[in-house]
Amino acid sequence: MGENANLPLLRDYQTYLRVEKGLRPLTCEAYLGDLRTFAEFLETRHGVLAGAAQDDVSAFLEHLRIHGIDSRSAARKLSCLRGFYKWLLLDRHIDHDPTVNIESPKSWKVLPKSLAEPEVAEIMERAALAASHPQARATVLRDRAILELLYGGGLRVSEAVSLATSDLALDTGRVLVRGKGDKERIVPLGHAAIEALTIYLAEGRPHLARIRRTRSRNDAACLFLSLRGMPLTRNWVWRLVNMAANGASPHVLRHSCATHMVEHGADLRSVQLMLGHADISTTQVYTHLALGRLKAVHRMHHPRGRRRFSDRDDRDHSGPQGEAA
Repeated sequence: MGENANLPLLRDYQTYLRVEKGLRPLTCEAYLGDLRTFAEFLETRHGVLAGAAQDDVSAFLEHLRIHGIDSRSAARKLSCLRGFYKWLLLDRHIDHDPTVNIESPKSWKVLPKSLAEPEVAEIMERAALAASHPQARATVLRDRAILELLYGGGLRVSEAVSLATSDLALDTGRVLVRGKGDKERIVPLGHAAIEALTIYLAEGRPHLARIRRTRSRNDAACLFLSLRGMPLTRNWVWRLVNMAANGASPHVLRHSCATHMVEHGADLRSVQLMLGHADISTTQVYTHLALGRLKAVHRMHHPRGRRRFSDRDDRDHSGPQGEAA
């Protein structure tokens, strides 16, 4: 009975995700899978999706924890529920959101793995050396451009492989990126990425395009091409990064980009815009880096922060009774 009551809502929500949100079929199916899991849990409590209460959501998260589901996966399921109940509320199917005031699992805030700056520098130096080798120069120029773009622009691998040559504006140092839900954003590029892309476009891509074996106009406009002139796949780029970065994934380069930006003083809002995070809470995994810098600034500039480390200086500038002169 509960399952039948849930089906119309799930069908309508699937239509909403695909048509209004513009999500891809696999993403929609992942969301619906999480909702079905929650619906099955509700059946054990004799409930349905539209009638869920805050206690049901809390009990569901506890159920996941007991059954060994890691906190990151649990947080993803909670995020899915938040989106679903927000939609129900806006469409007036319900009058109360049961996910309000539900906290995500604590380790959801754990910083993703990133590389140290010297490690990234070494990867890029090796790529630059390879690019100067005359043998198979077109492909090594392409590979270097991909690595510089993934790190320099913080792109997702799916965003990189879907780029067209017309998306680049190297004269102004930027690239137009289409992210999740086909949302577009402008990403600035540094001099290293601009240089690598410029050389690839001038010397590498023309060679790969000449041996193109496809007549598709979209494929012909693709920025990164294989040896057969075909667009590169996500798996191919994943293998490239894996070999170049000692087992790291493309996402590690993306996280390294964000981490190094925050370490050098970037604010989280700017990082959010650059990475294309829909919600600032996603970017807040980097907050502890910003807090570390804030503490250093506080110690340097606040009188009470500085005094702990410079009592001798304070005494040197004080009067006979130890008061400030």
